[in-house]
Amino acid sequence: MPIPIAIALGGAAGSLARYAVATWVGARVHVGGAGTFAVNIIGALAIGLVLGTVESRFPATPRWVTLGLTTGILGGFTTFSAFAYDAVGHVEAGNPTQAAVYVAGTVVLGIAAAAGGLALGRSL
Repeated sequence: MPIPIAIALGGAAGSLARYAVATWVGARVHVGGAGTFAVNIIGALAIGLVLGTVESRFPATPRWVTLGLTTGILGGFTTFSAFAYDAVGHVEAGNPTQAAVYVAGTVVLGIAAAAGGLALGRSL
């Protein structure tokens, strides 16, 4: 399969998954940006898990598969633009502390999730 097609199809699937997860989380956690926070942490864990697994168990995986999963699905699933918008929303609502916790939490937990997923994927 051509790489651009794999990425495009994956991106469509990831975007739909992001909408579903963010909507589901947002309906249950009534804090601005909770859905975006969830998809970004899940996506960070998933990219580490996918790449760690491919690297350690399936090194001959075709590039279109790896890019379709990571750049496509997970790129469509996670979102920096919504993360930035949510952070600004907290500030504009007069909650700069909540904005700082949201930003720091997303960055720190996202990196930890990616590292954990990578370690887990490599150990499988």
